[in-house]
Amino acid sequence: MRIRPVTAALLASSLFGAACTTPPTTSPEAVGELRAGSGILNGYLPRTDLPDSLALVAPPPAAGSPQALADENAFRNTVAQRNSPRWNLAARDANLKFPQAADTFSCALGMPISAQDTPQLTMLLRRSLTDAGLATYRAKDQYKRTRPFVAFSEPTCTPAEEATLAKDGAYPSGHSAIGWAWALLLTEIAPQRANPLLARGYAYGQSRVICGVHWQSDVDAGRVVAAATVARLHADPVFRAQIAAAGEEVTRGLAKNPSQQASCAAEDAALAR
Repeated sequence: MRIRPVTAALLASSLFGAACTTPPTTSPEAVGELRAGSGILNGYLPRTDLPDSLALVAPPPAAGSPQALADENAFRNTVAQRNSPRWNLAARDANLKFPQAADTFSCALGMPISAQDTPQLTMLLRRSLTDAGLATYRAKDQYKRTRPFVAFSEPTCTPAEEATLAKDGAYPSGHSAIGWAWALLLTEIAPQRANPLLARGYAYGQSRVICGVHWQSDVDAGRVVAAATVARLHADPVFRAQIAAAGEEVTRGLAKNPSQQASCAAEDAALAR
């Protein structure tokens, strides 16, 4: 059968449109891991397309500068929070592994986040985690800033991770970049929940200071990298399709208006301290 050129063009256009409306995969196996066995999935962007944190943020505060002294004071002010509910929340925030990490913003969003309830949103969080985290490493590797718990020989809220963290540069904070990126993405999806989402994203970064693993300026720089990463992600077609699909999940979930769980009341109380 011979297909006329115009008909063939219309058919190709139709097939392309259908492909563009197909939701992105939610299969971790299809996306693949950054390193085999790590549980960290590949991001949306190749590393060459990530924002350059070395160009985005200024060098960390010089020793003895007012900014460095402010960092030290911020660290000392966290000592009183050790072993408190806020300290325990900071330890929970340190966990970037899924499925546990998916629940971090559930209370702020006002609905459950999980691979079962929101597969598209969960994949959005897992893949953007990698992009935001990796984007900090150009500056991390350049500055190799000593972490506060090492500088002061103090404990952290995640003692099992101290040996690894001591070898990893502090500036900018990767966790803070990830948490702020998540907050920005979720606010885009659910703007009616902007205030609690952004407050939770801010608190997520502050958890790193409370935990003793980052200086305040590390966290502030991480948020800059997060904003740059989210902006760059919007140029990626797979990301755009995934955030649109995630938005549909959230719209349906919020329409159910689930009641706040006891765990959310406990989280609110910890953050209020």
